[in-house]
Amino acid sequence: MVNLRNTIAILALFLISCSGAKYFSEPILETGVSKKLAIYRKLTLSNINYKIGLDIPKNRSEIINATEEIAFQLRLTKYPLQLDFREDAKKIKSLEVNGVSVAVDHREEHLIIDSKYLKQGENIIGLSFEAGEAALNRNSDYLYTLFVPDRARTVFPCFDQPDLKATYNLTLKIPADWNALANAGLKDSVVTNDCKTYRFNTSDTLSTYLFAFAVGKFTLANGKVGNMLTDFLYRETDSLIIKNSLNEVFNIHSKSLSYLEQWTGIPYPFQKFGFVAIPDFQFGGMEHVGAIQYKSSALFLDEGATKDQLNGRNNLIAHETAHMWFGDLVTMNWFTDVWMKEVFANFMADKSAENITGKEAFDLKFLIDHFPAAYGVDRTTGSNPIRQDLDNLKDAGTLYGNIIYHKAPIMMRQLERLMGKEKFQLGVQEYLKKFANKNASWPELITILDKHSEHDLNKWNKVWVNEAGRPLVDYTVKAVGNKISKFIIKQKPEYGANRIWPQLIEVTLYYPGYSKELTVSLNNKEVRLKAAEGMDVPSFVLFNSSGQGYGLWPLDKKMFNEIYLVDKPLSRAAAYISLYENMLSGRYIKPSDLLNLFVKGLDQEKEELNLKLMTNYISSIYWGLISASERTGVSTSLESNLWNSMQKQSLPNNKKVLFKTYQDIYLSANAGEKLHRIWESQKIPAGLKLTEDDYTSLAFSLVLRDGDSSILGKQLKRISNGDRRKRFEFIMPAVSSAETKRDAFFKSLELKSNREKESNVGAALYYLHHPLRQTSSFKYLAKSLDMLAEIQKTGDIFFPQNWLQSTFGYYQSAEALKIVQDFLEKNPRYNPKLKAKILQCSDNLFRAQKLLKE
Repeated sequence: MVNLRNTIAILALFLISCSGAKYFSEPILETGVSKKLAIYRKLTLSNINYKIGLDIPKNRSEIINATEEIAFQLRLTKYPLQLDFREDAKKIKSLEVNGVSVAVDHREEHLIIDSKYLKQGENIIGLSFEAGEAALNRNSDYLYTLFVPDRARTVFPCFDQPDLKATYNLTLKIPADWNALANAGLKDSVVTNDCKTYRFNTSDTLSTYLFAFAVGKFTLANGKVGNMLTDFLYRETDSLIIKNSLNEVFNIHSKSLSYLEQWTGIPYPFQKFGFVAIPDFQFGGMEHVGAIQYKSSALFLDEGATKDQLNGRNNLIAHETAHMWFGDLVTMNWFTDVWMKEVFANFMADKSAENITGKEAFDLKFLIDHFPAAYGVDRTTGSNPIRQDLDNLKDAGTLYGNIIYHKAPIMMRQLERLMGKEKFQLGVQEYLKKFANKNASWPELITILDKHSEHDLNKWNKVWVNEAGRPLVDYTVKAVGNKISKFIIKQKPEYGANRIWPQLIEVTLYYPGYSKELTVSLNNKEVRLKAAEGMDVPSFVLFNSSGQGYGLWPLDKKMFNEIYLVDKPLSRAAAYISLYENMLSGRYIKPSDLLNLFVKGLDQEKEELNLKLMTNYISSIYWGLISASERTGVSTSLESNLWNSMQKQSLPNNKKVLFKTYQDIYLSANAGEKLHRIWESQKIPAGLKLTEDDYTSLAFSLVLRDGDSSILGKQLKRISNGDRRKRFEFIMPAVSSAETKRDAFFKSLELKSNREKESNVGAALYYLHHPLRQTSSFKYLAKSLDMLAEIQKTGDIFFPQNWLQSTFGYYQSAEALKIVQDFLEKNPRYNPKLKAKILQCSDNLFRAQKLLKE
């Protein structure tokens, strides 16, 4: 791909010299923000400042009046200026350009400023308007902005592209009993009658997608992150949860900040640090400078939190903190490289975790966090490369997914291993210092890293970053007597053109009482493992035993009966993942046999993360990959095994993992009565800890089976927190035993206003399409696909994937498969990135059809 920065430099040279401007064509007017428009504006605009004032009334139904002044330097006045505003033109009340009142010309989501009103040098545009609300996330008593990737333009006119960084002066008029948080520190505030006016300092230089504020009935907590006094807004009301979480949240931020300052060699680069916890937030978090947003339930954990939840909180905070350097300080030129900020945030979060937990715990967590999620996309025919093309920012949301968040960190770890940790760190530090407060592209980073490496990183980059897929690996062992004479490892692409994935992996040979781990440089189609030659023939072999190699690995069937004797939790986890991936591919083991193999280990596996991995696989196979008759046949024994194993496990969190799986898979009346007694009395088995959220999910599970909707009303009365009550009330009709209520609920989702709480919609869809309800929910499938394009247009970045996964996740019938196939056949020119997401999320449906026939 052409280097965008070099393109801009060449065009700028034309622009400045020899009347080159006359060769530069007028940017095309089209919806969204095209790449051509972005390049043109980057050439002609600089020194941008937005002064924005918003009057936010307490009543949600009232409009938000706004004023705005945009100051900027302009190099070229030959063509009209396009300001991005994806709203009704009628919302603009007045427009002035350099002191002259101008008629509103609004077309194709742009406010057009005729060149005759513009001048070279400084220009000022003044507006009075009604703010758009598509990205304001307005609730009854709080509001928060979320502008990634191109949604600032849905609220106020702006130059909505990442490489036109600007400063912001924000003024907010809000109800007197509300609090507020923004990118910059508070300059002053004034209270008059029932209103409070906040004026914030001039912000740091930010891309439009990072401009943010949150206002509403939040509790304000003050603490320290590093040496900075820090504001934290939240709405949690449970005093025990607050006590258990508040100090720890500040603590984790401080540790993450300290590690990143040390690793990057750059002190925290902005004027302010602050964060807000938001109920039912669309993402885990969002990296706004000075006003990081988090999903409240991810930060506030009780004493019964599992290791998975605690790790999740640590990683989430470290991820968003890492973004201050990777994404906020240095920002991608264009959303083609949005993955860069995400890979570094995830990768650096993982590295900071290694610094705290040690290598052994880190390796296990890294493997379980990233590999299943990455494989879940990369094994499908809808997989995408890490780096994707993008012609228009209106489609930028489709770039997000598990390849960016999970395959990319695996790639980056392999790159660090290839280069060596010190050289990799030096290269990244050079990149951060060179492009601080600016924008950069992946080719610019890989060029810097290449200087610090002995390897050809551009060649390495081609297969790992610019192409999709994973290698399929096999091996052959020849022996003379009891000695290995040849050990050959081969790789080929699982699908697509011939290529190899250069990487370092580990292979472990197991013998009675000991094992030998060997490192392999898998840098060719066929590699001879000479280190194994002359060794005794092992009892069995385990590929990728260190959990760092990426691919579909071969299995030694002699391992199956020995798997729970493998001493390292990391190696066992690698084996579990390989078993599941090979089963999906129809290799080595069938779904029912793998289900039995995992069930045998439920009381033997003591590592909590491994137990969670296994039980997730058990649920996936049980509901999606064996037939209904097989499910009925194994359900009673599976219930019994889970309950007995739960009692044998000594650690509370291990017990909880097994209890939650029991709750997920049970079918018998006896199990239902047992769980109903626990829910009703809130008396639980010894050593088990359940929270309010646990009882809520238990209530939903009970209603799915016995149809007693009165349980929902009783559970609702138990919930004291107002935000959690609203979430429960939203999901209730999707779980209801009355089909008419479920029909009405799905019908309601056709209105965007009923899809605003996207995380709640995803949870509700899970219950609506639960395997026990699929005979009645099947009728929603075709309409769900029809709605996808509008959901992508109106929703946030993860919503299309969430919508599809929650809908198709557990279907396995030929009829459901035909719905997908018919939709794709009828829409041959469908948005290719959305088509890819359909293929990704229906992959298990395709595979189930093959596996059920075997």
